[in-house]
Amino acid sequence: MSEKILVTGGAGYIGSNIAAALGKRPGTDVLVVDDFSSGDWRNLIHVDCELRATDSDDPALLEEIADGAFSAVYHEAAITDTTVMDQRLMIEVNTNAFSDLLDACQISGTRMIYASSAGTYGNSPAPNCVGAGEEPENIYGFSKLAMDRIAARHYESQSAPIIGLRYFNVYGPGETHKNEKSGNKTASMMLQLYEQIKAGKQPRLFKYGEQMRDFVYIRDVIGANLAALEAPRSGVCNVGSGLARSFNDIVTILARELDIDVNIEYFDNPFTFYQNHTEADLSLSSELLNWQPEWTLEKGLGDYITLLEHGHRGPAETA
Repeated sequence: MSEKILVTGGAGYIGSNIAAALGKRPGTDVLVVDDFSSGDWRNLIHVDCELRATDSDDPALLEEIADGAFSAVYHEAAITDTTVMDQRLMIEVNTNAFSDLLDACQISGTRMIYASSAGTYGNSPAPNCVGAGEEPENIYGFSKLAMDRIAARHYESQSAPIIGLRYFNVYGPGETHKNEKSGNKTASMMLQLYEQIKAGKQPRLFKYGEQMRDFVYIRDVIGANLAALEAPRSGVCNVGSGLARSFNDIVTILARELDIDVNIEYFDNPFTFYQNHTEADLSLSSELLNWQPEWTLEKGLGDYITLLEHGHRGPAETA
């Protein structure tokens, strides 16, 4: 008998990658829910799933969850644009909806795996450890921290595990639509810089490109999410590479892979809340998920560029 798994935000970047991986999992039926405000139908062309256009906190969907229709819920739906400053909107969409989903999961004893964020750490000193330095710099990061706090209040009362995954800077197949949406530049810097270089433009970075980030390849993110299905208990853990790299490193690797000479244009950073150094401490990730990343920046970018050069625009598992 097959089990049914729900993926909210399943037409989006990470959600569609999770749905594609689950669709290849033996004995698994996948329901994707998305309001298509930022997701893209093309991400699902080659994904074996049932699809429903609705909000993640739709009353009928919450009733299904409460009735035990799903063995697990992956909650990936959210406003992910960190430049959105509408506080009420961010909390309503990210935090309130999550609380409603958790209440439904508690009734049925359904496992919840949800997207948290490294934005919860703000500019706290790296390496970033769960439970320390949780000082978000913007409303997006705060909305995710609020989700983690709500989840923690359910740990003891809910029979099934609740696992929060704090994604660091994710890149890889399935994010192309983020740059195609009008005025939306929320795709990874890997894709943005790749497109600049391919268009014959000089890559542009905030001065002087030495900001350090933990860049994690989407295939590792998929691995962490699948591992969360077997996690024995509730908790929050980081999903990153465990090694910070600079934006200059990205350009160097791209130029080498594409065999194109580039001169970087540096400009002032307009964002006061910008994270200058993130690096995931993975000790809890190893303990809770029995998971470790496998893709270095060089290996991940090499794989990603190969797919982009062959015109692949969907999730990694559909390549």
